Amino acid sequence: MKISVVGSGYVGLVTGGCLAEIGHEVVCTDSDLAKIEILEAGQLPIYEPGLEGVIAQNRQAKRLRFEREPANAVAASDVIFICVGTPPLPNGDADLSAIDSVARLVGTEARGPKLVIEKSTVPAQTGQQLKRQLSMYGRNGTAEFRVASNPEFLREGTAVGDFLHPDRIVVGVEDELTEKQMHEIYRPVLEQRFTCPIHSPSCPKVDPPAWMVTTINSAELIKHASNSFLALKISYANMLADLAEKLGADIEEVVRAVGKDPRIGESFLRAGIGFGGFCLPKDLQAFMRLAHRCGVDFSLLKEAENINNRRIDHLVEKLRRALWVLRGKQIGVLGLAFKPNTDDIRFSPAVALIERLKAEGARVHAYDPEAMEKTCEAHPDLQVGASAYEVAHGADAVVIATEWKQFRELDWQRMRDSMARPLILDGRNLLSPNEMKALGFEYHSMGRPDEEVRTMVNGTA
Repeated sequence: MKISVVGSGYVGLVTGGCLAEIGHEVVCTDSDLAKIEILEAGQLPIYEPGLEGVIAQNRQAKRLRFEREPANAVAASDVIFICVGTPPLPNGDADLSAIDSVARLVGTEARGPKLVIEKSTVPAQTGQQLKRQLSMYGRNGTAEFRVASNPEFLREGTAVGDFLHPDRIVVGVEDELTEKQMHEIYRPVLEQRFTCPIHSPSCPKVDPPAWMVTTINSAELIKHASNSFLALKISYANMLADLAEKLGADIEEVVRAVGKDPRIGESFLRAGIGFGGFCLPKDLQAFMRLAHRCGVDFSLLKEAENINNRRIDHLVEKLRRALWVLRGKQIGVLGLAFKPNTDDIRFSPAVALIERLKAEGARVHAYDPEAMEKTCEAHPDLQVGASAYEVAHGADAVVIATEWKQFRELDWQRMRDSMARPLILDGRNLLSPNEMKALGFEYHSMGRPDEEVRTMVNGTA
């Protein structure tokens, strides 16, 4: 099928590349010409494991190309995926101006029937508004528009595998023809009629994805409901971690056992310094605003957000107890991206932590395997190091803010020897307490009690 993808960010590039990978003829476009120029030069504006190879292979096979003029992309295809950003407004609502711009573009440029598919995360009932806007702008009388909702469930760092081997495909439609067309788009994924181009834990999966057909309103609600529930799980795990510290329990042991219950599951039940990225924080806010407008008291979500916002306070207080005074102390921070295997620093807890430490008067040096360039562009005053070892040199403490595999595999003996004080605050519980203490570190983590606390709780002090 001939498909256009409007928006060439995280969702758009993965969607476009993977649609080409399963055999469709795809053109990607974006209002940001700089992105298209980067892509035409054979590079990517983002880091996503496996995506570079997928895009290069399908460009060579002539199944994927990039278009500088969005109007030409609309004219080239019968199916249009909307993958533009919906950032939060100051009041928490989702900014739908980019969706409106695409509606105007499609409405005015379309000739002939078009299936317009929402892939962007939008509040429920956006699809109904999109239909009205397409109708208003499409006054030339030559185009017929059908709208579908197809929420994305892509995790940064594993997005290619998530697209090609999903656990579910949700399509919100209003007629049988649209459902059939959506099914045809995803038929290769449903039947797994391709060889997975990457090595990933989610690629391939044995079980075929669930094909779930809903109304448009339900499909839009499903995306926000899913992300909000994940935020709840993370915040619940973090509250458990705080309680575990007070009681001398080990949060890792607790959540491992709790997560074995199939009604609960282990995924996202992890303690740390909170969730970030572009999805969970903004989707949580947009969902709360939607509930408020509908007269539904969803204060449960507000408390999850409050818990998440306090995680940086909790970590800074741990650091203050260990160092006594933060002002003037040199602190190395390992990690800038909001999670491993991405260069995305949007709403990153690591960046929020650094800003807080700087406000406290600390001298911060930071390092990340992939997010250095984007961080330096957004925060040119931040001191960065060329490696984890450089960041640790002369440091009074090192904080692990992102759970990169590379950090677990560091030569920690070398790290200790170069530090002014061998103090580690593991904000992601990446390392083994026993191993770090055996190396001579003063080691603190999240929800795993210090030996002093464990001793007092056990009554053997």
